[in-house]
Amino acid sequence: MIVDQTFKNQNYTQSRLLKGEYENCVFEGCNFEQGYLDNQNFMECEFIDCNLSNANLSHTIFKEVRFSHCKMMGLRFEDCNDFLMDFSFHHCALSFSSFYGLNLKSQQFIDCKLNEVDFTEAELGEANFDSSDLDRAIFFETSLIKADFSNARNFNIDPEKNRLSKAKFSKEGLSGLLYKHNLVVV
Repeated sequence: MIVDQTFKNQNYTQSRLLKGEYENCVFEGCNFEQGYLDNQNFMECEFIDCNLSNANLSHTIFKEVRFSHCKMMGLRFEDCNDFLMDFSFHHCALSFSSFYGLNLKSQQFIDCKLNEVDFTEAELGEANFDSSDLDRAIFFETSLIKADFSNARNFNIDPEKNRLSKAKFSKEGLSGLLYKHNLVVV
């Protein structure tokens, strides 16, 4: 087990991060792009200004992990071990990633770029999308009960194909719920 370590400006694109259980560790300015993070355990860790784009996350455990200012494009979070899955995203670029079928109740996406992210069949009850850009994000049979979209932008969500009970939207965001009807909201 690797505990209370800080990893700064490391490049893991050519050589792998040592396989193990990382607890209360900080990864800052590290590059994991197209690298291998599979079969790793991260508990109470923080990733700051890291590039994890297109990394292999197969069977990886993220428990109480915070990602801040990270580039995380093209990640398949459904390949992770979903046991005790708990993470939050702050100012991250997650475009082209997938959360297909995951239970992400109360998930935090704060000021994130979520372009073309797949949330199909995900449980996102009470999730917070504060100040996030959801351009072309896919919501299909997604549970969004009590989710907060009040400051989100560029989303298109079909209320007939998703569960939206008590979800929060601003008046300016209502057009994102009506797009399929080809209405012009002014």
